[in-house]
Amino acid sequence: MTASHDKAKPFVRRASLIKPEMNVFDTFNRLGFGAGIPDLERFKMQHIMAWLDEQLHPDDKEDQVCQKRLSELRIPIRYGKSKDWPAVDEMRPVQYLNAEPEELVALTAPGKSRSYQELQRPRVEVAIATLLRAVYSRWQLREVLVDFWHNHFNVNAWDQNIGLLFPVYDRSIIRQYCLGNFRQMLEAVAQSTSMLTYLNNRSSRTGAPNENYARELFELHTMGEDAYMNSLYNRWRQVPGAPRGKPEGYIDQDVYEAARAFTGWAVADGTRISGDEILPRTGRFAYVPSWHDNYQKRVLACEFDPYQPEMVDGRKVLDLLSSHAATAHYLAKKLCLRLVSDNPSESLIKSAAKIWKENQHQNDQIARMVHYIASSPEFLKSRGAKTKRPLELMASFVRGTGFDFTPTEALINQMAAGGQRIFGWPTPDGHPMKSDYWLGSNAMRQRWILIYGLASNQFGNGVMDPIALVLAQKMTAGTFTDTWIKRLYGRDNPRLTKLVLSSASYNPDTVITRINDARKIVTWLAMAPEYQRC
Repeated sequence: MTASHDKAKPFVRRASLIKPEMNVFDTFNRLGFGAGIPDLERFKMQHIMAWLDEQLHPDDKEDQVCQKRLSELRIPIRYGKSKDWPAVDEMRPVQYLNAEPEELVALTAPGKSRSYQELQRPRVEVAIATLLRAVYSRWQLREVLVDFWHNHFNVNAWDQNIGLLFPVYDRSIIRQYCLGNFRQMLEAVAQSTSMLTYLNNRSSRTGAPNENYARELFELHTMGEDAYMNSLYNRWRQVPGAPRGKPEGYIDQDVYEAARAFTGWAVADGTRISGDEILPRTGRFAYVPSWHDNYQKRVLACEFDPYQPEMVDGRKVLDLLSSHAATAHYLAKKLCLRLVSDNPSESLIKSAAKIWKENQHQNDQIARMVHYIASSPEFLKSRGAKTKRPLELMASFVRGTGFDFTPTEALINQMAAGGQRIFGWPTPDGHPMKSDYWLGSNAMRQRWILIYGLASNQFGNGVMDPIALVLAQKMTAGTFTDTWIKRLYGRDNPRLTKLVLSSASYNPDTVITRINDARKIVTWLAMAPEYQRC
């Protein structure tokens, strides 16, 4: 990995652009998963820039509430008896989040049969923990970026072969590098068992290179589809800039040659190499020299000499791609799409890409570009420009209401019905970035079911008592609704108060005493179109 350990340069400061009166809810809804009461209390003592800097340097030692909840988490597991195992029906502690690859691959040891539920358990634990962290982690921006990078480097963990090692992918790759250096992250992803399996590179060998990983590496992980120029050129020298060694885009020849560069990048899965030579069965990355194509190559107009030392070919491809201008633009655009709006300005994208390039050797390269985007005038002016995805909608509702929350598989399944199958998007491109995908008629119906189910504990997530949560014994419907609008939206909205009470046929002066009436009001407030935006 090539990122340097030079002393970090300071963030580009834009404090003068931050308005003190900026709504706190806007910040938490767009750089986190909604405003939680503890965060609001802490925020009162911080300027937004101080909060942003703190979020970009998370310390797990200061996240005791979330850590405690993870340690106390119990997830049910149930399955019937078979000839190979007894019936199981228990509430089991989390056991795989910090597991090493050897422990995880032992679940599929030769000669040992396991139920489907046991083999899915590693993926389920990561998904449940993700929901819990989205609600309770102090480091909200990190959780947003973990979600972003999981989507960017998407693998389908619902596939048992990929999901088995998924805790390692989540912990040691996505979480470890989500605020770090992209070049380091890119190599960690390339060597991960989950990605090697998902895009078939573990089977790529000299004479029969598999192009799946190489193609997605160019198209989805680095340079992007807009840099694909094969419809215009079919010879590498024709690509603009190629004769000078700086091609503006890539063509199929680059993909084919890159696939050859990654031959021999495999998984230690017990496969026989030749004769008596067998790979260990550890589930870790393995490089097999005899499977590597050692002959000369040419990628992005760069000549690769034959018979290079181990893994040099693949690492050279990663160097070329991570430093390419198209990669900087593509990743700047994706982060702007996630954090700012569905149509960020080209000026913001270009200036963010410049920050990315200037910091490409810094260990906190990603954090620096996120800081730049989050403190830009365009970010500050774009409240309500993004649609909450089911994970964001769920977490913002739970954080806003403040009820004692326990994540469940039933909740995960409902979010999948709303279009977000946590860690289960089937294709390498990840969930769509733009709002139109999330706002279809069925998707909206599923959003309402999600909110209603949370409020009424249909998914087993916990009991919500909206009256007790605002410490109110006697409160009129009007005051109660106003109170909850302020709590969920961070601002008054008399129009919404009138609309909800009229729709529910409540007199504003009627005292709210029944918990079901209170739940109905809070549920309708969260179903409103305004609440679906952030």
